[in-house]
Amino acid sequence: MSEQDLMRDQIRNEFERERGYWRPWNDTLLRERPHFLQNYARYAGHPARTGPLSERMIELIYVGLDASSSHLFEAGLRVHMEKALKVGASRQDIFDVLHLVAGQGIECTLKGIEILAEEISQTQDVKNVSGESAFDWLAWNDPSYAELTHSLMSDGFSTEGLSPAERCLVQIALHACFTAFNPKALREHIRKGIEIGLSSAQTLQSIQLGAHLSVHGTALGAQVFETLN
Repeated sequence: MSEQDLMRDQIRNEFERERGYWRPWNDTLLRERPHFLQNYARYAGHPARTGPLSERMIELIYVGLDASSSHLFEAGLRVHMEKALKVGASRQDIFDVLHLVAGQGIECTLKGIEILAEEISQTQDVKNVSGESAFDWLAWNDPSYAELTHSLMSDGFSTEGLSPAERCLVQIALHACFTAFNPKALREHIRKGIEIGLSSAQTLQSIQLGAHLSVHGTALGAQVFETLN
C-alpha cells in the first residue's frame, strides 16, 4: 500500500469515528481533497465529542435540524433518527422533536406580524403597538388563529417524551442554525433556557451542532462532479 493510500485509509477511519457514517460523496472528497475531509470531520465532530449533552440528545437535535423544512435532508434524517433510537431515544422523543420542527413556521410568521404591526402603527391612525408582542397583536386582529397557534405549540407533547429543558435545546438549535436563523426567537429560547436551568455549555453545544450542515452543499457538489466524469 502506498503512503497516499495509507493516509487516505487513516482519514476514512477518523471520519467514521467522528461522524459515524460513510457515503459516496466522502469517497470523492477523500480522493480530491483528503485534508479538507479530515479537517471537516474534526470540526464537525468536536461539539458532539466534547460538549455536555448526551448522545441521545445530540442525535435528537440532529433529527430536528435535518427534518427542518429549511433543510429537509432525508439521508441525514434517516441516519440520525436510527442512531437516536439506538442510543435510547423513544418514539415519543422523536415525535416531540418533529412537533417542534412545525413551530419554525409560527416563529417566522410572528416575526412578519411584528413588522406589519410596526408599519401599521406608523402609517395609520391606530393605537401604538410598540409595547405589544407580535402574538398580542395577532390575538387582537385574528383571535381564532392566535388560539389555534397557541394550541399547536403548547398541546400534544408526550408526557413520556422530551422534558421542557430538552425541548428548549431543540428549539435553540433550530433557530440558531443558518438554514433558518431567527435571532428574535433564538434569544427568547435562550432566555427561557437560562430560566429553567440550562447551562451555558449545554446551550453553546446546541448552537454549535447546526454549523456543519453546510457540508451538505459540499456533498451535493461532489455528487454532481462525479456525474461529469
